[in-house]
Amino acid sequence: MAVMDSSVGDSWRATVCLHLRIRVATERQAEFRSFLREAIPFYEAPGGIRVRLLSNATESDRFIEQIEYIDEHTYQQDDERTRSDPTMAQFLARWRSLLGEPPVVEVYREAPLAP
Repeated sequence: MAVMDSSVGDSWRATVCLHLRIRVATERQAEFRSFLREAIPFYEAPGGIRVRLLSNATESDRFIEQIEYIDEHTYQQDDERTRSDPTMAQFLARWRSLLGEPPVVEVYREAPLAP
């Protein structure tokens, strides 16, 4: 599993996790990783957000970009930013251009173990 560094420390626990299941062709992976090194500081800039890249153990072109949010409010604000911020729109357009197919987007929220 490959994990890219994040500006957020490990001292907090995410309550909302966004999983972007993606495929990046082998010949584009260096370009993709370079893009993420540039984009992650912007993605994490509002605070309370951590971005990680996970690689599939058996399929080298499959990844999950995991975006973790410290709370629901931070997730909602970032969701709005993805729809309205022009810089975010530029990053997302570049990101999509590097993918081998449309991403699968899944949102997970922390589930309490107690009833």
